[in-house]
Amino acid sequence: MFQQKKGNRHRSVRTFRSAGLSALLVLLLITGLLSACGSKSEVEGEAQKEQPTTEASTTASSGTVVTEENTEETKGERTVKDDLGHDVIVPEHTERVFAPYLEDSLLTLGVKPVAQWASGTQGHVYLQDQLSGVPTLDFSSGLPSPEALMAYNPDFIILHTAQYAENGVYESYSKIAPTYVFTNASGDVEKSLQVIGDLLGKTAEAEKAIATYHAKVDDAKAKLAKVTEGKKAAIIRFAPRGISMMGGNYFSGYVVYQQLGLGKPALVQTENSATVSTEVLPEIDADFIFTVEQGPGSMKEMTDTKVWNSIPAVKAGHVYAVEPAPWLGGGLIAYGHVIDDTLKALTQ
Repeated sequence: MFQQKKGNRHRSVRTFRSAGLSALLVLLLITGLLSACGSKSEVEGEAQKEQPTTEASTTASSGTVVTEENTEETKGERTVKDDLGHDVIVPEHTERVFAPYLEDSLLTLGVKPVAQWASGTQGHVYLQDQLSGVPTLDFSSGLPSPEALMAYNPDFIILHTAQYAENGVYESYSKIAPTYVFTNASGDVEKSLQVIGDLLGKTAEAEKAIATYHAKVDDAKAKLAKVTEGKKAAIIRFAPRGISMMGGNYFSGYVVYQQLGLGKPALVQTENSATVSTEVLPEIDADFIFTVEQGPGSMKEMTDTKVWNSIPAVKAGHVYAVEPAPWLGGGLIAYGHVIDDTLKALTQ
């Protein structure tokens, strides 16, 4: 019995030891698992701590990029005031310019407009070799509607005179593209060319064109000096609405009188223009007469009269018919034609 009990005791001890070892192993396993979980939590916690920082960095980086993009979009833009006091945002680069009746100045700067001024379907005749393929917009009944202009998608608009901006035109056009308005661009062609050059980033081209033109004027004056010294010239415009003599403040009158130095007849000595009728023909005290005929047959009624043929310049054969477009044009290209025509008439 005793031996039997002893054996049972040994088995109990072994069983206890086995149970103890098992419990210890389980405890170690649980501790290991808890430790691993703790490490994982710490890693995840650190990752979570890092994540907002990374997101913040990304946001900050994105913010910088957006700011740079916005800066890039507006870089070079500037605001100027036009002749009427409008604030005009001038883009750094313009590619699609609409400047009706200023095509001469645009071409001088090497810029082709998206559309050109026309009366009916006829644009400036003397510029058509350089405006090939440029569509025309009819101004005979007023300025084109905003809808008509939008079809050409201009990115900058320049209006030749303040009258062009009237009746809500400026408000409509300025919604299509930035719009600059001159009081009268033909009043000072060189100054308006400089302004347009500045607006379109063509300042150097404007200055070069003006310098070249001045050289042409000086050369012409030297050639004309012996012929025109002390002489007067009349520029008579025959238009459907009437006959007038041009003064010296604009168009060809400015070139002939102010730049080439020919004298003005008494009728326009202090006037920008004067109406010409058969009654005043004897008063035309000019050595040379340039006739600008707008429309066929507009001269005949007057030039067939005895009074016309009694004018000293007519009797001397010093009457020269010239093309109306450049002589009524406002730009250095037109002015160049006037100089060439004057030289041809008076020196050849």
